Amino acid sequence: MKKIKIPDTMTVVVLNSYSGADALSIEQRPVPTPERNEVLVKVVFAPINPSDLATLTGYYGFKNPTPIVPGGEGSGEVVAAGPGVMASYFLGKRVACTGWGTGGGVWSEYVVKSVKGGVLSLNKSLSLEQGAMSFINPLTASAFIDISKKGKHKAILLTAAASSLGKMVNRLGRNEGIQIINVVRRDSQVDLLKTQGADIVLNSNDEEFEQQLHDACHKTNTRLAFDAVAGSLTNQLLKAMPPNSKVTVFSALSRQAVQASPDLLIFENKSIDSFWLGPWIRKQNLLKIMLLWKRTQKQIPNHLKSDIRKIYPLKEVKEAIRDYTNQMTEGKILLKMS
Repeated sequence: MKKIKIPDTMTVVVLNSYSGADALSIEQRPVPTPERNEVLVKVVFAPINPSDLATLTGYYGFKNPTPIVPGGEGSGEVVAAGPGVMASYFLGKRVACTGWGTGGGVWSEYVVKSVKGGVLSLNKSLSLEQGAMSFINPLTASAFIDISKKGKHKAILLTAAASSLGKMVNRLGRNEGIQIINVVRRDSQVDLLKTQGADIVLNSNDEEFEQQLHDACHKTNTRLAFDAVAGSLTNQLLKAMPPNSKVTVFSALSRQAVQASPDLLIFENKSIDSFWLGPWIRKQNLLKIMLLWKRTQKQIPNHLKSDIRKIYPLKEVKEAIRDYTNQMTEGKILLKMS
């Protein structure tokens, strides 16, 4: 491996308080040194995800004392390794890295990550742009299909279905023969998903939405929903599905508490649970995770590919966030570190 000169300082994005993008600043910090079983990643790209927006306002699962470096995932090259066989293995490799655990967020030119879950090797054929988005959405979509198949569900219900994640779930679902009932909130999103092959797409703002949802769920015997919105929509999903159904809440785009009518829970044996990718992964055995990652890498060029709308330099992070927030279903926004 050609020796790479590592600078003394790096540019990082810092969140100074949990009050949104206006609380972000650009700073220079010392480049960290990896310790045992850790590697130093020269980050190249990182996407902006809904979970990142939630982090900026303190609405995500991690809420460490500020200032923090945000960024839930990214891609780059391992340019230095601490002691340990596994750390040496990653030296020089192109990797996807996560923004939790050791080293924190990845909106930074360099980041230290643990080799025990913090970095995963990328296929040589995969670009660093797609590699930056290969963890959160692709693994979540794969997990949803895995959960559906394990529960022997032939049909599932999905909210925020026009998102990058929603499109992935649709493509994987069709490939596995699973019917998806898609819920969106604009007619343009209905048209978008239908042009991409979706059969059932409902607009939650239509006057007849509740009846349409009820009819679709009963016709397809849909008893499992994945809900990214929460609030009153969760109760609408519960109400629409047949008895013995379940809503799995995995985000809260509405920023509202989950609502559920007690009679649906008590008399129709309906239930609500939750999904968070990190804890779900930790519950799986190592072999399953490695097989899942291998399969995910192979599927990224087709079923799990993310459309990229624009790439911003790291220093324009505030403008990038505003752009993404205004058009979250039109393609991903990437930050380029240098």
